[in-house]
Amino acid sequence: MLIETQVDGLPVLVLGAGEQAARLERRYAAAGALVRTASMPDGVTPAALDGVALVVVGLEEAELSSDWGQALGVIARTHLISREPGPPAGQVTLVGGGPGADDLLTLAAVRALAAADVILYDRLAPTDHLTDLAPGAELIDVGKRPGHHPLGQAEIEELMLARAAAGQRVVRLKGGDPFVFGRGAEELAAARAAGVAARLVPGISAAIAVPAAAGIPVTYRDLSHHFTVISGHHPLSDDEHTHLTRALTLGGTVVVLMGVGTLPHLLAGLLRAGLGPETPVAAIERGYTPDQASTVSSVGDAVAQATLAGISSPAVIVLGNVVRIGG
Repeated sequence: MLIETQVDGLPVLVLGAGEQAARLERRYAAAGALVRTASMPDGVTPAALDGVALVVVGLEEAELSSDWGQALGVIARTHLISREPGPPAGQVTLVGGGPGADDLLTLAAVRALAAADVILYDRLAPTDHLTDLAPGAELIDVGKRPGHHPLGQAEIEELMLARAAAGQRVVRLKGGDPFVFGRGAEELAAARAAGVAARLVPGISAAIAVPAAAGIPVTYRDLSHHFTVISGHHPLSDDEHTHLTRALTLGGTVVVLMGVGTLPHLLAGLLRAGLGPETPVAAIERGYTPDQASTVSSVGDAVAQATLAGISSPAVIVLGNVVRIGG
């Protein structure tokens, strides 16, 4: 639930004892309200109502009783009552967080985070201000790091679906765009197969945004009119090296994500496939963060340059003449 009314500093009384009432208490407190609670009808006393500007009803069906009806009647004569809807049907929203800076989140992403009950977030997602963007939501780190996988993919999907089955609004927050070398399509399919309402909020892909942060366009008039995005998570085959070499020879741009660990293998393969050693290459680390850094070199000496510069993940590798634009 999004708090649309200005309630900062407003004394608010939340009625109820279930999850719906707890959710309302978190939301109004995060919005700046001075929240009081009453879990039983006899808690609605003159002292409890003193100074209250708004009473929010978060009663679930099991809590309804004639005593509550009488208490609400008393309140209604003296106070403004907001009857909030019951617990929402569970749902999953896959959110692309962009390259990592929270000011590059889309409006749809910000709204989904604000309405979330629980957020399962990845390592490269924008998390610095997540408690402000998702007030009252439970935050669960499921991001995989080298040598550290808190949850496997199957476990992430099980957790996502279990929370949605419990009636919660689940946001699966991922870096970049969920459908670009992420497993967003698998997670969306899993939700739909389980009969859970699910939707996708696209994100800004690091494949385009991070080179731009270094002043490198992936296309440029009369210089590059096509670009290829490829994953460097695993070493490429000889056929893939040949394909990329042809794309670069024809004036294209190649962008490699997750390619720091396989960079020596990639460049050696491109040289074997006939790519000119003078072809420009850039590595942009930690794009859109205060620690952003770029290393520009050529394919012939890029491995040595990368080693000297101590390039580390996350970084985006760009090959092609457009690198000179940023240089």
